[in-house]
Amino acid sequence: MSLQDVDWSELPMPEDDGGAEQLIGRHLPSVKLASTAGGDVALPLLEGITVIYAYPMTGRPDTPLPDGWDMIPGARGCTPQSCAFRDHFAELKELGVSNLFGLSTQDNAYQAEAAERLHLPFPLLSDVDLVLTVALKLPSFEVDGKRLLRRLTMIIEDDKIVHVRYPVFPPDEDAGHVMNWLKARQSN
Repeated sequence: MSLQDVDWSELPMPEDDGGAEQLIGRHLPSVKLASTAGGDVALPLLEGITVIYAYPMTGRPDTPLPDGWDMIPGARGCTPQSCAFRDHFAELKELGVSNLFGLSTQDNAYQAEAAERLHLPFPLLSDVDLVLTVALKLPSFEVDGKRLLRRLTMIIEDDKIVHVRYPVFPPDEDAGHVMNWLKARQSN
């Protein structure tokens, strides 16, 4: 099945469990995360508008996903979400986005493969040690003994979270929602 063939109505929709309510107005904690662009990114030092979209995990063409993956509400769709942000990267920049990052709890080497394969013009950040996940109490779940993030998107101004979209579904429409929010904010 190609990305264009995903029938989101066939997959269970995630419900808002309140897991992201604590994020609005929070300042980013003093953490550094490994980046697929090399080195670490110190989140509280980012200036301007930053968009961070969190996702459970990207799959690899040569590795099967965990059993029952598609039936976990909101689990499927990491590649379509990343590709949508890739495809709208220039528009997001025009709307004032200074920094765009994908975020997962996968290690940096695993993410680097996905960033290269998907031709992402922005870095992916690794929270493999769960420092950001714990500090912000990001919604997560466990599969096969691994803690994975639930899909959410944060818009951050300087180091303060000003908007959160949670849950994100369908994931391939997330970049469009971010652009609409930014356009609405600019018109006010």
